[in-house]
Amino acid sequence: MHIPKQYLHDKLALLLASTNVFLAFLCMVLIVLRGSLGQTAGGYIVQYRANLGLSAFQKGSVVPILSFILFVAVMLAINLLLSIKTYPLRRALSLAILGLGALVLLLAVIVSNALLALY
Repeated sequence: MHIPKQYLHDKLALLLASTNVFLAFLCMVLIVLRGSLGQTAGGYIVQYRANLGLSAFQKGSVVPILSFILFVAVMLAINLLLSIKTYPLRRALSLAILGLGALVLLLAVIVSNALLALY
């Protein structure tokens, strides 16, 4: 894939791209470290169902927790590819894609840590 020369010289685009990479790496590391994968006997809290009352927290295996890592990796790849592809057409669109990707990755960090803090 060809990366435009202007994209590599755009400081704001590189700042947003590196922010996305940092947030993705942070989310992956926090999931692995906070999850202590395989060390919980009762399982992980993977869902919250408000209509169940006292048993609103649903426990599950480690697979849904690990799916956050896959989600973050796919999200990062899609954001970077779309940003690189749209940069020659519209710089603002490319920067908007990177900015919204950073927001989604930040929310993934928050949600995964919230789920892992409950077990």
